[in-house]
Amino acid sequence: MGSGIINTAVTGLHVAQYGLLTTEHNIANVNTPGFSRQRSIQESNAGLLTGAGYVGQGANVATVERMYSRFLTEQVERSQSSASELETYYAQISQIDDLLADPGTGLSPALQAFFASVQDLAANPSQLPNRQAMVSAAQSLSARYQSLSDQLAEMYDGINSGITAAVASVNSYGEQIASLNGRIAVAEASTGQPPNDLLDTRDQMVLELNQLIRTRTTTNTDGSYNVFVGSGQQLVVGSQLVGMATMASSADSSRLVVGLRTTAGVQEMPESLISGGSLSGLLAFRSESLDRASNDLGSNAASLALTFNAQHALGQDFFGQSQLASSPPTSFTPQFFSVSPPVVIGNTRNPPGSPLVSAAFVSPPPFNGNFYADLGNSDYRLNADGAGLTLTRLTDNKQWSGADLAAVNAQLSSDPQGFELASPGALVAGSSYLIQPTRGAARGIAVNPALIADSRLIAAAGPLRAAVGTANTGTATISSGQAGPGYQDAVAGLPISLEYNAGELRNFPVGARVSIDGAAPVDITASDQGIAYSSGATVTLVGSASVSPPTGFSFVITGLPNNGDRFTVEINSGATADGRNALTLAQLQTQHTMSGQTASYQDAYARLVSETGNKTRQLQVSSDAQQNLLAQAQASRDSLSAVNLDEEAANLIRYQQAYQASAKAFQIGASLFDTILELAA
Repeated sequence: MGSGIINTAVTGLHVAQYGLLTTEHNIANVNTPGFSRQRSIQESNAGLLTGAGYVGQGANVATVERMYSRFLTEQVERSQSSASELETYYAQISQIDDLLADPGTGLSPALQAFFASVQDLAANPSQLPNRQAMVSAAQSLSARYQSLSDQLAEMYDGINSGITAAVASVNSYGEQIASLNGRIAVAEASTGQPPNDLLDTRDQMVLELNQLIRTRTTTNTDGSYNVFVGSGQQLVVGSQLVGMATMASSADSSRLVVGLRTTAGVQEMPESLISGGSLSGLLAFRSESLDRASNDLGSNAASLALTFNAQHALGQDFFGQSQLASSPPTSFTPQFFSVSPPVVIGNTRNPPGSPLVSAAFVSPPPFNGNFYADLGNSDYRLNADGAGLTLTRLTDNKQWSGADLAAVNAQLSSDPQGFELASPGALVAGSSYLIQPTRGAARGIAVNPALIADSRLIAAAGPLRAAVGTANTGTATISSGQAGPGYQDAVAGLPISLEYNAGELRNFPVGARVSIDGAAPVDITASDQGIAYSSGATVTLVGSASVSPPTGFSFVITGLPNNGDRFTVEINSGATADGRNALTLAQLQTQHTMSGQTASYQDAYARLVSETGNKTRQLQVSSDAQQNLLAQAQASRDSLSAVNLDEEAANLIRYQQAYQASAKAFQIGASLFDTILELAA
């Protein structure tokens, strides 16, 4: 009897001791990340059959169980993955937002200062300080473009470094998970009991891995995890790490991408397969916002350079030189700005013998008295296959196809993108090229060194002038005139002296083409051929440029001329005080030169700033909301798994009392056993 009580009491002591040990373990790990509260699971020992029935034999601890829910843990992992992605994206785009919107580093003040200097020159073109001030303002504007572009380029370098660090951390976590898998499998196989602390450590590693990249896990029969990324690519298989790596993109060697190690080597992973975590945030920021900002800034710089150059080329410099007439001491300088051409990058996997492909900006067409550029903010991909060539705009996947580059360029002439392609040979099937029309334009914009050396070469004047005859008797007046594309061919045989007679203008050069108010040109076949006169109508001597409305040299005659009145068109010699072309250059500031003839330079830049700011605000709100969801998911998990010190304090008292009660039973059993021994003696 006494020995039975003692044995039962001993089991009670053991059960209470395990309970105390488990409770103390919980208390000690209250601040351990990823620790799940544990509890000892006790069960009754099998009873001893006696004549009076089964007599209890105490209890034992079947296992120590961790309070754990796979569902709640996965919910935290998913929330953590999304929160890390949004947080990383927001932190990166905030830098662009601050950069572009800052009045000290943004583009708008430099644009305004430059065009203010152009307006000053238009008002006083004969003043050399005004010319030098315009060149200085142009240099400051170019430097601002370059500075913004350089800082965006530094962000690309930062993204590459961030990707490298993230992939190294992914591999580190993967290696630790693989090692834990091996230890867990051995522990469970040898004892049949779950190694709770190892399981908690592994789950914490998986959670921290999800801060870098979203993962999915499956459990093997031996208790080990398989960890998958993307659409099912293996990262960890049992105790083996497959691993990831960084590599240069085959499409653009300056761009680091993520690869997965396989038996065949490192295979590049499409960015669309990488979701969640800071790694996805970096990749999404680069492809969605950094590329867009760089291309937008480059488009702005290239559009400014191309349109400004096109109008500048229609002017006349301080020496009277123009495209129509150039003489010593210097030659005419039509280009005010230089700008980097579009970049074409051949894929590193192109078949042997694939030729180089180049791209060039097309001349901006005239629009509303100035010019506009068709450049957008997208990159393009050119693919060659057995059927021919396909050019794809990557922002919306719009395509142009043709048998060769000439056919593709022909399509681009009717649906212009601001550039054209060329190659010294036929493209090889299977080859691919990445085209970046504007990515590097802002970094490469600069003022023509010839203008920096001599600001008198700025073409501020008009190359031609129109005037009324000195012997005219009517009241008609004529504007000074405006040169447009192709004007050189329109005014062959200068000077031109038109005569008014019987309601018509006559004496146009034979072979000339004349347009009234943008109507279809009329071919002049005889010197006495007349064009009906209309006061205030724009008369254009049409040049060689094939555009609509026709361009060349335009002027307006207003008022009532008398028969025999003459109007002359001649070279604008000695016109150092003429600022007509500078005035037209200044008007570019407010003209719709960009975005499909809908925005000025400053409008387009303001749109970039606005879109970046809106995206930044959207990400801030989304990040805050996701952090709240993460906190809720963690609270749900903690309600089950976290250590509650009040509860553990109560458990200490409960197990202490159980221990003391079992000890008392042990004491009673020992006393009874002593009594029996005394009776036997």
